[in-house]
Amino acid sequence: MTLRPVHLCLGTNLGDRAANLRAALAALADDLRVTALSSVWETAPLHVLDQPAFLNLTLAGETGLDGHALLARLKRIEHDLGRVASVRYGPRLIDIDILCLGAVVCADPVLTLPHPRLAERRFVLAPLAEIAPGLIPPGLGRDVAALLAALGEDGGAVRRLGPLESLAPASAAAL
Repeated sequence: MTLRPVHLCLGTNLGDRAANLRAALAALADDLRVTALSSVWETAPLHVLDQPAFLNLTLAGETGLDGHALLARLKRIEHDLGRVASVRYGPRLIDIDILCLGAVVCADPVLTLPHPRLAERRFVLAPLAEIAPGLIPPGLGRDVAALLAALGEDGGAVRRLGPLESLAPASAAAL
């Protein structure tokens, strides 16, 4: 089986947020070997402001799945962990996004790679810059560190909390 490099972003703002991230990482172990894990970042919500703050982290890894199979697996994990469809940009128990899958570029009705809003989101770029500052997402022409620097004050407020293992259970306090 050919392994592809993959970068994911995980986010949660309901319930025990740290436990949600831990459960998602455990569920990913069947289909993905994690090679780097960022710190956890607390993020003010964007677009829908009347909701709790998010915890986000990114990971680098390797998977044998292609983009569509990986997306289907991530949606299954979200469902199994209790995610329920709600308002776009609204609260969620867990969200797992594919940021990049190696050099794959895809734009079909089901999957867009790299993630179409990757370069606009500080809550993605700040943790991704921790683990892969030199990563150049296909088609974006600049590495993650440069994309983050280009955001200036845009892209949302974020605060680094530290490694996931350092977070106590029931870390549901908002910013």
